[in-house]
Amino acid sequence: MDWIQPADKQPLLADLDTGIRRVLADHAHLAVDVDSVDENANLFRAGMGSHASVNVMLALEDTFDIEFPETMFKREVFESVASIAAAICTLSARAA
Repeated sequence: MDWIQPADKQPLLADLDTGIRRVLADHAHLAVDVDSVDENANLFRAGMGSHASVNVMLALEDTFDIEFPETMFKREVFESVASIAAAICTLSARAA
């Protein structure tokens, strides 16, 4: 899936945010509503545990048709909506 296109990034970034939040709602087990979480808020502080973060990673791979390399198996990659979006953009750019 082509998530970032140079001609028009805004709508695609909004779709990316929506997709990430949908995955988080289904798999992160947050103590708060994911839609109320700031994009830079720490998801682990919001209630996501390490097991849930693995489920989030797997669901993100399925949703965005990407594969996180072992070098990205780090807490900071999955720490916020913004960091997840940055990782997905990086992986999408590599695949292009």
